[in-house]
Amino acid sequence: MVKVERSTVIDAPIESVWALLRDFNGHDHWHPAVASSVLEAGRRTDQVGAVRNFRLTGGERLREQLLSMSDRHHRFRYAIVDSDVPLSNYVAEVSLKPVTDGNRTFWSWRSRFNTPPGQEQSLSRLVAEGVYEAGFNAVRERVERPSPRSRPLAAARGHVSSPVRGAIDGSAIVIDRYGDADELREAATSAPPPGPGEVRIRQNAIGVNFIDVYCRTGYFKLLEPPGVPGMEAAGEVIDTGANVHHLARGQRVAYACPPVGAYASVRTMNADLVVPLPDGISDITAAAGLLKGMTAAFLLHTVHPLKAQETALIFAPAGGVGRLLVQWASHIGATVIGATSSEQKARLAKDAGADHVILPGEASLEAQVRELTDGRGADVIYDAVGRDSFAHSVAALAPCGHLVSYGQASGDIGAYDIGSLAAASATLSRPNYGHYTDTPEKVSALTRRLFDVIERGVVRIEAHHRFALREAAEAHRALEGRRTTGSIVLIPEENR
Repeated sequence: MVKVERSTVIDAPIESVWALLRDFNGHDHWHPAVASSVLEAGRRTDQVGAVRNFRLTGGERLREQLLSMSDRHHRFRYAIVDSDVPLSNYVAEVSLKPVTDGNRTFWSWRSRFNTPPGQEQSLSRLVAEGVYEAGFNAVRERVERPSPRSRPLAAARGHVSSPVRGAIDGSAIVIDRYGDADELREAATSAPPPGPGEVRIRQNAIGVNFIDVYCRTGYFKLLEPPGVPGMEAAGEVIDTGANVHHLARGQRVAYACPPVGAYASVRTMNADLVVPLPDGISDITAAAGLLKGMTAAFLLHTVHPLKAQETALIFAPAGGVGRLLVQWASHIGATVIGATSSEQKARLAKDAGADHVILPGEASLEAQVRELTDGRGADVIYDAVGRDSFAHSVAALAPCGHLVSYGQASGDIGAYDIGSLAAASATLSRPNYGHYTDTPEKVSALTRRLFDVIERGVVRIEAHHRFALREAAEAHRALEGRRTTGSIVLIPEENR
């Protein structure tokens, strides 16, 4: 039996270190030895019994199971259940304790395991240095406060970033003032070398979302003209700046986050919310589905954790987020009712798994919902329409139902008397995408869940509409004109 124990002191409060480590499947975001990781069976990242299936940068595969976790004691234990590396009966424990002097954190990482005769020394060194010491250093660089003490430590550790070259020229779509789709114009751009914590990306596919329209018109002040819109893209890492450990040159990556600027063939940006892509998910799929898929994930699993046997009414079930909600909710076991505007879109909703589809007619939406539910109404309503649908949604809720108003395609709902919610003891949520996707830990948990259901075929990301980057204005017209189903993707022609 081999025993390995290493410890260190991190110059950061225990809450910061624990927030990073307690995500049992987030180690590929900070550990330099881990290339990619997926949580099996749709488990939560802090759920005892969860199994993470991951690949090391050398190609070896491992599966590790979470045995216990204590937020009170800042401690968790895990075991290797399957490995290409000859470590048997491996059990490890990570524990944190506060250091009151300077508000620092003491971190202990210990394990025991069996190895083949003659390999004890080499594997002990691999675990101690290649895993534990490397992990200490990587976490330290993510959470330590900048100070005269921490900067020399980082330098002493000898971190070497990817080779950095001069600015790289490319093309982008710019708006000079708020307005209609005609304001989108092609322009030359350049991506500067990445600084500390940044990554430079050659973008092969760019997602188009309704939030881009809101930015273009000035409804959302995420873009100050002149500027480049867009929040979602996928491509390949050109190079990284210092202190970026979860990405590497040549790696396929994607993101769906502010700041805006995705409508470009090359881009330099903060690396924190950029995620590696699994081999089975293409750039097109990622650009078409990352923002919409993460939205569907937090709507179904956080805002209203949908349960089997509940009835869910989903607006725009043939659209980007709506179609994902239908597929995912059907897989969960809910009864799914779609609400759409045409027979063609109704067929697409049925194909995605909707049990029923409501169309405009003589009967109101709420009357049709109650007819389908024996008068009860919907347990949860995912409403992306806004002003035109809000009152109907409230009227269609079951007792103690939950209205999740997550979009406003028809306009802002305006002032509303919440007294009307009392008729059904209703709950109302208005989730903001940014609040659910603003940290690496949150993004890691959402993308793990999303990539898992994509790779298992639970949801299909469909990019029916593809435009050249220079055709962004036409893509926006198609989106605003409701001439699209599924997702829209822009392709930078120079990166084909």
